[in-house]
Amino acid sequence: MTRIAFIGGGNMARSLIGGLLKTGMAATNLSVAEPRADARQELGREFGVACYGENRLAAAEADVLVLAVKPQIMPAIHAELLDTLARRRPLLISIAAGVRLDQLERWFGHTLPIVRCMPNTPALIGAGATGLCANRRVSPEQRAQAQHIMDAVGLTRWVDDESLMDTVTAISGSSPAYFFAMVEALEDAAFAQGMPREAARALAAQACLGAGRMLAESGEDPGVLRQRVTSPNGTTQAALESLAADHFHQIIAHAVAAATHRGGELAAALDN
Repeated sequence: MTRIAFIGGGNMARSLIGGLLKTGMAATNLSVAEPRADARQELGREFGVACYGENRLAAAEADVLVLAVKPQIMPAIHAELLDTLARRRPLLISIAAGVRLDQLERWFGHTLPIVRCMPNTPALIGAGATGLCANRRVSPEQRAQAQHIMDAVGLTRWVDDESLMDTVTAISGSSPAYFFAMVEALEDAAFAQGMPREAARALAAQACLGAGRMLAESGEDPGVLRQRVTSPNGTTQAALESLAADHFHQIIAHAVAAATHRGGELAAALDN
C-alpha cells in the first residue's frame, strides 16, 4: 500500500485526503505535517490520519510526498526534509502555484521524481480541474500514482510542455474567479432591472451550473451548444451581439494572458 504524506494541512490537502479516503485508501497510510495544533487536532478528528508538528516526522515513511504549502514557503522547508528524501526517494508532488520543476529539483534534489500540479478550488467539492507535468525521472507507475491522487478531487490532464503550466493556471486555476465575477455581473444586471438579488443569484448560478454540465457531459463543441441556444433574431442573439460589440473574446484573451504572465513573474521571484 502506498504511504502518502502531506506537508501542509490546508484546504487543498484536506480535499485530497477526503477524496483519497473515498477511493478506499486506508487512513493509516496517510500522514500530515501541520504547524498549527488546532488544525492538527481537527484533521485527526475528521479523517483519522496521523498528524505531526514537524515535516520530517510526517514524511519519515512516505512513498509519496505532497507539498501542499504556499510557494514562498518552499525554499524554507527543504533543509528539514533532505535526509528523508535521500533515504526514501519518494515521488514528490507539488501543488504550489507557479513553482517550476527546476526550482523544486534545486531545493529538494535533482535526482528525485517530481510532478508539478495545478489544481483549482472546486477540488474542495470534488469538482476540480488539475493540470500535471512531470520531470524525466517520473516512471509510468509514478505518473499513475500522481494521477490517482489528483483524480480523487476531479478531472486531470497531463501537460507535456511545462511552459504551458502558467496557461493551465490561467484557464483552470484562476478561472473559478472569472465565473464568480460573471455571476456577480449577472446578479447586478438583474437587480438593476428590479429582480431581487437572491432570485437573480440563484437563477444565474443554476444556469451556469447547467451549462457547465451540458458542456462537460455532452462532449460537444461549445460553439455548437451556443448555436443551439441562439434562436435567429432572438434574445440570446441580441445578448451575444452586444458581447461581441464589447469585444468579449478579446477581454477574455487579455485576462488569460495577464494571469499567465503573472504566473511567470511569481515563479521568477522565487529565483531571487
